[in-house]
Amino acid sequence: MTQVSLKNDWLATCPKGLELLLSEELIAMGAEGVKETVAAVYFNGSLELAYRACLWSRLANRILMPLHSFMLKESDDLYRECNDIPWEQHFSSVQSIAIDFIGTSRLVDNTMYGSQRVKDAIVDRIRRIEGERPSVDTKNPDIRIQVRQHKGRVSVSLDISGESLHRRGYRTGQGSAPIKENLAVALLLRAGWPAMAAEGGALLDPMCGSGTLLIEGAMMAADIAPGMLRERYGFDSWLQHDAELWQALIDESHQRRAIGLEELELDIRGYDANPRVLEYTTKNIENAGLDDHIRLAHKPIDQFGKPTAERGLLLTNPPYGARLGEMEELIPLYQKLGAVLQKNFHGWRAAVFTGNVDLGRETDLSPTKQYSLFNGTIPCKLLVFEDMTSKSAQIAARLSTPAPAQALTSGAKMVLNRLKKNRRKLESWYKKSDVSCYRLYDADIPEYAVAIDVYDHSIYVQEYVAPSTISEKVARERFGEIKQAVKEFSANFTGKIYYKERRRQKGDSQYEKLSEGSSDTFTVSEGKAIFEINLSDYLDTGLFLDHRPVRSMIGEMVKGKRFLNLFCYTAAASVQAALAGAASSLSIDMSNTYLDWAQRNYDLNSLRSSKHKLLRADCMKWLESEQEQYDIIFLDPPTFSNSKKMDSVLDIQRDHGDLIRSSMAKLAPGGTLIFSNNFRKFKMDELTLRQFNCQNITPQTLDMDFERNPRIHNVWLITRNQQFGGKQHV
Repeated sequence: MTQVSLKNDWLATCPKGLELLLSEELIAMGAEGVKETVAAVYFNGSLELAYRACLWSRLANRILMPLHSFMLKESDDLYRECNDIPWEQHFSSVQSIAIDFIGTSRLVDNTMYGSQRVKDAIVDRIRRIEGERPSVDTKNPDIRIQVRQHKGRVSVSLDISGESLHRRGYRTGQGSAPIKENLAVALLLRAGWPAMAAEGGALLDPMCGSGTLLIEGAMMAADIAPGMLRERYGFDSWLQHDAELWQALIDESHQRRAIGLEELELDIRGYDANPRVLEYTTKNIENAGLDDHIRLAHKPIDQFGKPTAERGLLLTNPPYGARLGEMEELIPLYQKLGAVLQKNFHGWRAAVFTGNVDLGRETDLSPTKQYSLFNGTIPCKLLVFEDMTSKSAQIAARLSTPAPAQALTSGAKMVLNRLKKNRRKLESWYKKSDVSCYRLYDADIPEYAVAIDVYDHSIYVQEYVAPSTISEKVARERFGEIKQAVKEFSANFTGKIYYKERRRQKGDSQYEKLSEGSSDTFTVSEGKAIFEINLSDYLDTGLFLDHRPVRSMIGEMVKGKRFLNLFCYTAAASVQAALAGAASSLSIDMSNTYLDWAQRNYDLNSLRSSKHKLLRADCMKWLESEQEQYDIIFLDPPTFSNSKKMDSVLDIQRDHGDLIRSSMAKLAPGGTLIFSNNFRKFKMDELTLRQFNCQNITPQTLDMDFERNPRIHNVWLITRNQQFGGKQHV
């Protein structure tokens, strides 16, 4: 076996904006030749240093061992160059592997194809040498290999960290919009927490959510290795793994933790307005072994009094208000935070992490420092306040004085008239169809670009993003007129009015809560089904109204059949299928939020989990691994997703062909795939049209309330070409 040399080149990846902090951390560990690049840091050091970085880095995502780099001059170079790497020095045929292929180019324009060619090169070499080939396991491989191509150069590395290092192992539950653990550390460092902790200062988060800032702050102060709770690392099955060296580092970390906790006497506290979130937070703190050192309490921001500690750091990550319709709702929250800081936190340092600087200004405080960082793909600012003196004495008046009533403008009158007209036009249809949730208005007047839905006795207004040709001032004026019209229209409604803005979501932000305090949930009916609706907390409400006819169609197709619901959301289609007599169903989604919601829908409809199952999984990965077949499959993926839970970005126009082919492989003979998406410019790719019978049934899936917007979704019925004997042909 070829042993690792005394010193090697390594690459540590991190979120964009953390490169300087990561390089400083690695230098403190003894790294040499440190060089920063975008979202990564190159460094040189021994295997012990690489192990130490895996165990102790609070900022890195992954630690990679570069194996080979080459220019891609023709597509076959990818196979040849990767086949020349001595993989037998790193793993054997009895182990499993996974390939993370990142980046596209003219020669290799599909990451799945690139991953396949690299896999072929690796297994062919191992089989040539050992007579057997390693297996592929995309979920829990023994060895993970990263291949990245950029500007024609391909870099191949061994991932010795395995799962991203930001996943410490303590977070089993989360509140709204949780930040990643390594971003939390960056905020603590930029806010000066290490020096504050060394001086005995307190740490407080008034909107603590899942408690990440508190837990990471306590671990830093107690000298606890962030990787101690992780069960697996990428080097565990590596042939050159030095188990004795690793165990020595683990033993050292346990000793340092014991000493650190014994000496930890800091006041660390978290508060949140949502008691359900605090249940998750408590579990996370217990998992981290810090329940004796972090205190929690249920308390809204405006109930804060003077802290018991004379000095300390208040650090928090409030909602950002990235959507125009949401910002007005969040202004009071930031104003209350500013008022509390001004009244009770003189002598403290405060730091607010926000994706909306305009909301940060509502604190009526002047930041002494500002740091630019990213939360996922969202550009954000960390605003650090040393002086809690108010910039204006009028904040209390703004919080307590209601806005004066306004007469309807001509624009508001125009919108109001359209709402009344649409209501009259739809009234006969929705009463006859026994529909209580429907779309009333969908940018009928282009200058007033919102969608307005009726949910029983409540009204839900989603503001579309204004085009770049419309100034923010004009957009706000028009939105104000819409609110005037809706308020006037809703005089006979007993429920509330909710305002949100809809735009393409980034990462997990479609799962994030948009409001503070208690949730407004209620139930609605659709045929025999009952569904839970939430209009206060999330951008989506729990029920896609435009898919009402699709759910009805599924109910007509599934009696006695096996039903698969991919990207199931809150499983509304599965509920309808089960109530219509489906023999069984499996509903898959990555979001715990949505699956918990789906379970509540199942409970509302008395559905048995033995026949109708919910599964948390990446649908794309699941399709690659499972062999079970289904008679009816509903495939309704998002238009775009770069969720942190996924290894790759999903772009429905680019990736729909592969998704459909993978889904058709699970389709039983004679079965039907129902494929839907919401991309307005969607075009089915030619290969899929040749492979299968593809029928566009979109016009038949639009009820009367969505006829004004026929591009709201695309729906296709897809079956196998019988001329090919039911087999797929390329």
